[in-house]
Order: sequence, then structure tokens, then C-alpha cells
Amino acid sequence: MKRTILAVALAATPFLSQAAQFDVEITNPTRGIYFTPLLITAHPDNVALFETGSAASSELQAMAEGGDLSGLVSVLNAAGATTVEDPANGLLAPGASATTTLNTDNAAANTRLSIVAMLLPTNDGFLALNSLEIPTEPGTYTYDLNAYDAGTEANDEVRGSGTPGQPGMPVPPPLDPVLGNNGTGVASSAEGYVHIHRGNLGDTDLNGGSSDIVSTLHRWLNPVARVTVTVK
Repeated sequence: MKRTILAVALAATPFLSQAAQFDVEITNPTRGIYFTPLLITAHPDNVALFETGSAASSELQAMAEGGDLSGLVSVLNAAGATTVEDPANGLLAPGASATTTLNTDNAAANTRLSIVAMLLPTNDGFLALNSLEIPTEPGTYTYDLNAYDAGTEANDEVRGSGTPGQPGMPVPPPLDPVLGNNGTGVASSAEGYVHIHRGNLGDTDLNGGSSDIVSTLHRWLNPVARVTVTVK
């Protein structure tokens, strides 16, 4: 059965050894990329936040274009998921980490772990761990996360709005003084489906050029995040 974010949670076969409590640490190893407030969730295996190659849901679009988690949280709550929002209390800066503990209310059903957050500066880029089967044996497990593109907005790489459907990138205070201005735009159309992000292109012209992103600071190569899960 194809999993979608709008799926309704179904009865799941019990996993008697499923971890009921575990720690999750998210690290930002990039040079100049910020993560918007993180969403960490343990959820049923018939629910997924997105499918690569398919169009993004409106809830995913809101997160990927502006960091808005409310739509995803509402759908996950309806599915009986255990969810933690914003363990970093705001943006997660380059080189920083955030840690939280998930106490799963229904460990037998909530067998999958997903994590998402928007990447700044991007138009609709986000990091993701998508429906990982939660380890059951005690130990420490490490995962490197790729960046994805929601495919809902053109990657014009210019200053703008984080409102879904509006062009341009949101610019929070830490990025405002280090971005360029007056870029003419790199791309003019959205891809229409979720895919691995091509990365920022940027340029070195702070007062024009095609992009407001600074290529010497805001480019990256996947992976863009590291997750450590500790089952005790």
C-alpha cells in the first residue's frame, strides 16, 4: 500500500520489542546553512511525510517553503504519532546540535521515525529522515541525511517570502547581513515533484548577479545533517 502523509493510521501488528523511549540528536555539520525548527516524529508505518518522485502535499510545502510545521503536526496527531517540535528552540545554526527524547505513546504502532526541517537559505529545500524503522536493540545508531527539494517553488535563490506559493526565500536575521541583494533569479519554474536537492548555486556578486546566495558560504554537498538515535 502506498504511504502518504494523508493516510489514516491503521491497526498495526504488535512489535513487542519496539523501543518505547529513545534519544534523538540532530547535528548541523554545514558551513553556512541554518535549519528551521525541527519536527521529530514516531509514527505508524502506513504514514509518510513525502514520497520522492511524487508531488508534495500542502503540509510539506508549507514546511519546505517557510518552515511552518503546523500542517504536518496536525496530520501526524490525527494518525496517533508521537511528535516533538523545535528541540533547538529556533534555528539550528551551523555546527550546532539539538537533542530530544521520544516517549512513544503507542510503541507497537509507531514503529517509524521521520525528521524534517527547512534549509535556509533555499527556496523549498529541506532535510529529511523519511520513515526509518526505529531500532529495537539497545545501542547508538547514526544516520546521514540528504537534502530534498519539495518541487513546489522555483529555485530562484533571491530574497522573498516564506509564504507557500510566493516566490523568493525567507530571510531570518542571521542570514540578512550575509546574503546578497538584487539577484535576477537562477530558475524560473518549479519541478513539480519531490526530489534530491541539486544544492545552492549562488554567486559572488553581493549587489546583483543571478542569485542572492553567496556561493562561497551557502553551497553544500549532500549529506546536510547527521542524526544519532540512542536506544537504551
